[in-house]
Amino acid sequence: MKKNIFPPTSQRVFLKTDPLTNAEIRNQTIRNLNIFKNCDQNDVGERIRQLSQEWDTERVIEVNSSLLILLSSYLGIKTSRFWFLLTGAVSVFMLWYAFLGWYPLLPLVRKWGVRTEDEISAEKASLKYMRGDFAQTYTSVEDALAKAEKQ
Repeated sequence: MKKNIFPPTSQRVFLKTDPLTNAEIRNQTIRNLNIFKNCDQNDVGERIRQLSQEWDTERVIEVNSSLLILLSSYLGIKTSRFWFLLTGAVSVFMLWYAFLGWYPLLPLVRKWGVRTEDEISAEKASLKYMRGDFAQTYTSVEDALAKAEKQ
């Protein structure tokens, strides 16, 4: 049986992140949900709107890479061609990230608590379960998060 070397797109960052960091991000999500479990629907709705504005790992890495490429290209034109090596390196890292889900700054970005799109969506869906948007009920925030992660 041949093993696929490319992880699924939705799992590539999670699989390349230290398990302790993944656990801390999940625990922070549970703490966030616990804050809102007894709030009124307006507060939960506001939190859902906030989550829609939250930057995920993809966006943070795309902005970081773009800025590094722009800066190194500018410096390569204005100062020394040596800077084009950084431009090339960042491009290679972006390809690596696209295929395998690893980027040199990914461990730091994840330590900062930047979540994947799926992690943010799971919190939003959990809040909707807790608010009663779905026919299913929940018994705890962990239960709501587990249901949301299965979607």
